[in-house]
Amino acid sequence: MQPNPFGLRGFLIDAPDYGSLRSRRDGALIVADGKIAEIGDYDDLRKRQRAEPIHWIDRGAVAIFPGLIDCHAHLPQYSAVARGESQLLPWLRENIFPVEREFTGPKAREECPLFFHELARNGTTTAMLYAAIYEDSCEIGFEAAERSGLRVILGKMMMDLGSYGQLQPKKILSVSLIESERLCRKWHGADNGRLEYAFSPRFAVTCSEKLMRSAGELAQRFGAYLQTHLAENREEIEKVHHLHMSARDYTDVYEKYGLLTPKTMLGHCIHLSAREIDAIAAAQSNIAHCPTSNLFLGSGLFKLDQLLKAGLAIGLGSDVGAGPELNMWQVMRAALDVQKVRSMSEPALQRLRPSEAFYLATSGGARALGKSAVIGSLDAGKEADLTVVDLTAVLPYGKQGRRFDDLSTEDIVALCIYRAGPHANLETYVRGKCVYRASEAAPCQ
Repeated sequence: MQPNPFGLRGFLIDAPDYGSLRSRRDGALIVADGKIAEIGDYDDLRKRQRAEPIHWIDRGAVAIFPGLIDCHAHLPQYSAVARGESQLLPWLRENIFPVEREFTGPKAREECPLFFHELARNGTTTAMLYAAIYEDSCEIGFEAAERSGLRVILGKMMMDLGSYGQLQPKKILSVSLIESERLCRKWHGADNGRLEYAFSPRFAVTCSEKLMRSAGELAQRFGAYLQTHLAENREEIEKVHHLHMSARDYTDVYEKYGLLTPKTMLGHCIHLSAREIDAIAAAQSNIAHCPTSNLFLGSGLFKLDQLLKAGLAIGLGSDVGAGPELNMWQVMRAALDVQKVRSMSEPALQRLRPSEAFYLATSGGARALGKSAVIGSLDAGKEADLTVVDLTAVLPYGKQGRRFDDLSTEDIVALCIYRAGPHANLETYVRGKCVYRASEAAPCQ
């Protein structure tokens, strides 16, 4: 049994606000009943008198961060990463739909546990995911998520136009709605809210008006999430225009059918007009920025400054499988790179800083998911979703190199963004429970 309460010692770093870091160089957290009970300097907490003893975990030169949050990824697509560098629509047809078509039964049962293990190994504690169109792909996904201990928002992919399924369009629509509702009733709010449901119309290219409207109504009825894709690719936008000629723009399609809500996560949002940005902000919908995916498919450069100025809540997404990896540190790195590329042709543009990219992957993601009161930063009272990173694994020359004592907090965050990953992740905790521990350390108890 894992001790309760227990303490973790390390360099505590979080980003409670955009652009600012908070840290304790020799800090500590005390975790009790799944929450951060106390936070402070290690010596102060260790000496404090308590009714029950604290089991201390001290891994040496480590940084303790809030768990990383992945706001957009596709559970069936991980086996297809780095495949076919074409643009979005042909890439979907040629590489992704065939993979998703097979993601059912034994294949889903084999891959789902591996996927969630990879998330935990990378330090991701919360993920918002799409399954395939099949009910069992989502059911199996939830079963694996339940066993993994991770915080997961998942939904069955909904699409009734150009679907890869075998049913006729009218049958696909009714079956998709029935299955999605059944999954939501079973899983939304399971394990005291650790597992939640997201109604998941893929995007306006593959969804009828009735499917989109019904998905919005179902999400509202059950208080569930909505997730879809928006304005990722120029060809996609043109196709939506021809399918929905009466709409003012792509975003207006989702407005008309009730898909813009405070619990909506919109993937990509690269090519938006000022009107669309204002509409998303007015609806208090949220955005998942997926820079590794956008670079891989050549979709475009995300206008982060404009969306932040509008007050939108923005998190980061790996968007596996267009994104080539589940490592959210690398997604942060790509977010920095995207804004650097923009600054080359927009000299007045202020570059994104490492602290700001880190915010997007932690507190920003929590805000976008409506979970700021629960996760995203290292505050007493919040649930103990944490990742513990071995700093010697990111320092040049490792244990033989310089110590981190003379490095600033921003330096440490930058080193992790450019050099961290599963090789450096020692432990991952969700609600104070160890869901991953590196093999060289003692196993999770």
